[in-house]
Order: sequence, then C-alpha cells, then structure tokens
Amino acid sequence: MVKGSLYVNMNQVNQNEYLYGTLLSENIIGVIHDHYVTFHLNMDIDGPSNNSFVKVNLQKEMTSPGESPRRSYLKAVRNVAKTEKDAQIKLKLYDPSEFHVINSNKKSRVGNPVGYKVVPGGTAASLLDHDDPPQKRAAFTNNQIWVTPYNESEQWAAGLFVYQSQGDDTLAVWSDRDRAIENKDIVVWYTLGFHHIPCQEDFPIMPTVSSSFEIKPVNFFESNPILNIPPNSPKDLPICKAAASA
Repeated sequence: MVKGSLYVNMNQVNQNEYLYGTLLSENIIGVIHDHYVTFHLNMDIDGPSNNSFVKVNLQKEMTSPGESPRRSYLKAVRNVAKTEKDAQIKLKLYDPSEFHVINSNKKSRVGNPVGYKVVPGGTAASLLDHDDPPQKRAAFTNNQIWVTPYNESEQWAAGLFVYQSQGDDTLAVWSDRDRAIENKDIVVWYTLGFHHIPCQEDFPIMPTVSSSFEIKPVNFFESNPILNIPPNSPKDLPICKAAASA
C-alpha cells in the first residue's frame, strides 16, 4: 500500500505538511490503511441441526452493605438473539461478552446446551464515514460480528463484485432484513481487522503485523477431552535437523 514521492529523506518534509503515511524508502510512502478478513462460519453444532446465537454479557454486581467483605462480583447474563439485528455486535473493552453458538436441542449429561464460542482476536473498527464509497462496499466492517440465516447466495461479505459494488449487495444489507435466527441454520460472520501505520520494516514485504481468532468448545464435551491422552515421551517429540545443502 505505497505511493510515489519526491522525498528521499524526512528532512525535506515541511513540518506543516502531512504525508498520510510513512516515508519507507527513497521516494516511497506507505499510506495508512486497514486490513480486514471476514470469516463465514457455518458451524452446524453437533450435526446439521438448527443453532442459536447467544451473547453472554459479563456484568458487575455490587454487594449490599454488611452482606459480605467483598464489594462486587461478576455474573453472566445470557441473551439469545431472536433476529439478525440482535446479533450485530460491536466489541467493547469495558462491556465484555462471550459469543456462543449453541444447539439447544442437544444437551450435555448435566443439561447444558452444547456449543462453541467465537473468541475474537484483531478487532479494529473502521474510522471511515459510513457514506464514504469504500466504506459502503466494506459495510461488513461496521460490526465485528453478524449472524444471518444460511443462504447459499449470501457468501461474500462485500458482495459478489467488490470493486463494482455500490454497497447494495453486502452483509450489512442482508442483515438489515432482520430475519429470525433463533433455532435456525445460521451463519456467524466474524471480521478480524487491524489498523496499519506502515513502518520501514514493512517494506517491501510486511512481516510485523498479524492477528488471529479462536473457536473453542463450550459444554460440547462431557469433560476435559485431553485427560486420558498419554503423556509425551522423548521419542514422541520432533527433532530438528539442518536441511541438506543443495
């Protein structure tokens, strides 16, 4: 993400001039930009069955005077999304939540619905105006999580032809139909993103920025699935060897 420049050194740049990026090398500016990758998660928890999306909010509760030496504690409030707009999620540092996909028709031996949770990683939100043409096409970045009913024609969050799009065939448009999603064949869309202010180490290949997310079981297994795995012995461990010279 670079552009040409007349500058070969920062001492040529007027202090009142803004480059909208970083001078990476002689005559080359790396412009400030974002990276987004949207994951289409058709999870089908415990078979091709109907699933539900649950937002689990962690909330602080205060103790009553004289009730306890403790002043506060935590509780988890589970909210099952009824429609698509209920599942449009903007991540917030001081409003922590977990995001579960459950099969309410399948229960563990103690009665919990089986499920998996999406654990967000990179969570950058776009700073562009929503009416900016690039943001109309990238409206899927307006939220970090969306949930829609499965539809074979709805596979590409930015629409089928991104660079010809006017923003009328995107995940945001589909989700605004506000269709029912409880106990349905649903798709979770998670957008991993990060802002990128380029630095010299990024040019010409970017090795310094990366991110990830996880999908983890929630009451899916009856107990810890690794308890009965035998321990590793030295012969099980990989041995690194230098590659033979060409």
